[in-house]
Formats: sequence, structure tokens, C-alpha cells
Amino acid sequence: MHVLVGALGAALILLNLAEFFVVLVLPRRVKRGVRLARRVFAMTWIPGRALARRLPGSAGDSFLGILGPLGLFGIVILWALGVVVGFAALQWAGGSHVVSHGSGSFLDDLYFSGGAFLSASSGVAPHTAFSKVVMLGEAATGLMILFIVIGYLPALYDSFSRREVVVSQLDPRAGSPPSAGAILMRSADRGGWEEIATYLGEWDNWAAELMETHLSYPILGYYRSQHLNQSWLAALTTVVDTSAFAMATAPAPAAHAGELTFAIGRHALADLAYTFRVTPHSPADDRLPDAVLHELCSELAERDLELTDEESARMRLTELRRTYEPYANALAEHLAVNLPSWMPAGDAQRNWEAALWQSRRAVRSLP
Repeated sequence: MHVLVGALGAALILLNLAEFFVVLVLPRRVKRGVRLARRVFAMTWIPGRALARRLPGSAGDSFLGILGPLGLFGIVILWALGVVVGFAALQWAGGSHVVSHGSGSFLDDLYFSGGAFLSASSGVAPHTAFSKVVMLGEAATGLMILFIVIGYLPALYDSFSRREVVVSQLDPRAGSPPSAGAILMRSADRGGWEEIATYLGEWDNWAAELMETHLSYPILGYYRSQHLNQSWLAALTTVVDTSAFAMATAPAPAAHAGELTFAIGRHALADLAYTFRVTPHSPADDRLPDAVLHELCSELAERDLELTDEESARMRLTELRRTYEPYANALAEHLAVNLPSWMPAGDAQRNWEAALWQSRRAVRSLP
């Protein structure tokens, strides 16, 4: 029995450390072998998402905004508990020589293991060489986990901050929630296809960085944006939509810029869908019906933007959308966010204008 418990304790320690290593120390892989943290988080995210859908107004989104970061701390606590219990099993298997009287109980080993992991005095001292070695190993493991987590959090929140800066920069041009139509129309007013090509080129790097950071730190995908009408997935999908439209309707320079951004954006959506273990499937409702495409082309034609014929654009766009919309739709359902529309919705706004209006009201209310 002691040998079996010791083997189980060692296996529990190795399992938690392997998961810890893969998630925090070696995060540069799309496919990960150990899934303890992911499965535990899914067990809380799925019912949490169902609960959020039943909450009124914006309370559901706020709840999910808390659940994502809270899940990170829950996973770290789970790793720590697994290591503590594993080392307690090793102490018990070695004879529980952590008390001065008798052999002690498993609760004594668990209490001693918790103190050793936290590098805190528990008032209990080991009395055999085996117990002392196990204690030193656990103390070193606890310090290692603590220091790595301390170094992990700044990198995580720095990546989150960089992501949100660019999401906010999309607001003046694409609105909130964003739409490809808003980008195209405002860019057509400012400089036509040259302006659109330049703008898409700027998003090339962001899409690549978003893919790298969210594959490295998948928990970032559950972190919501500061504004309820913004999200990283909506921003990425909007940029891919715009790139697809440029590929289908633009002359060569803008179409080339659209190809590069489209490629990295679609790559990001596909890899992230795989990382979050979601099954790609097309949206239930067509995001770009013929009437909406005709409206968009008409708006751009009024702005003297050169376009291919509408029928050719429709066929090309249908072909391109099939390569990325299923991934974006699956991610949106999993993360409980809405995919952006192609044309500005009736409730779309630009957050900077709303903030300005609120500031003016505040100034006018002053005595």
C-alpha cells in the first residue's frame, strides 16, 4: 500500500509539473500534450457562459470578464494543491516521519507538505533522511512555481495591453462594434484603395502578434475588452473581412495588401480555433447576403472607389469567406461574443465620440 501511494503521489507531482511547464514555461506550441488546466477551465467556463446568457443587460459580459482572469488563478491554485497532495503522499509512503511521536497520520503529512511548499514553518520537522530530501524538493518546487508565476503575469498583461491598444485604434475608423463596411467607406473618403492598402498593411503585424501571444497564452482569449461593444475576435474578423473584400474587388496594389493580411488573419483564426478545441462551422445566418453586398458596393461606388463587377465580387467573396468564417464563428460561440456585421449596425458608434459627448454634458452641467 505504501509503495502504491508513493507511486501515485509521484505521478501526481509529475503531472502537475508537466502541465505547469507546458502552459507557463513552454507556451510556444499549438498542440499541447497535457490538458489538465484546459479541461478544468472548460468545466468552469461552459457553465459560466450558460449562466452569463441568462443575466440581464451587460451583466453577463461583465461576469465573463471576471471569470476569465479568475480561471487563471484557479488553475494555479489547482497546480499548487496537486503538488502539495503529491508530496504529502510521498511523506506518508516513507513512513510519515514528520512528527516526533509515533508515525503520524496523513493529515500531519498534508499539513507539513503545505508548510514546505509555501516555505513556511509549520512547527513540524522531518526525522528521517527520506523525509528531509522530500521536504527540500517540495520547498524548491514551491519557490520555482512562485517565481515563474510572478514572471508570467507581467508578460500576460503586457500582451493584453498591446492587444487592446490596437483594438481601440480600430474604433475611429471601423466603429464599435466594428464593420468592414465602415473601414472601406471611411478609407474611400480619405484616399481610396491606396489608403485601404496602407491601413491593411498596418494590421498585418497586429494579426501576427495576436496569433503568437494567444497561442502562447490561450487564457488571453478569455480576457474581455474594456468596452462592451469591442472584442479582439470582432477586430480580427473585421480586418479579415476587409482584406477579403479588397482581394475580391480591388486593383492590384490593394488586392496584394489584402492577400498578405488575409493570409495571416486566416492563419490566426484557424490556429486559435484548434487551440480552443472548437469545431469550425458556418454561421446560421449569412453575414453577407446579396442585398448587403449590393448596398456596400453602391456606397463605395458613390465615393468613386474603383470596383470589379458585383457578380464576380460576390463569387470571389463567397469562396474566400468559406475559408475563415467557420473558424471565426466557432470561436465566437465558444467565447460568447458576437461576430461583426459587414455594414455598420444601427447601434454602432465610435466610442471616442460617445466619450466626448459625455464630457460635454459634464461641462455643461457645471455651475
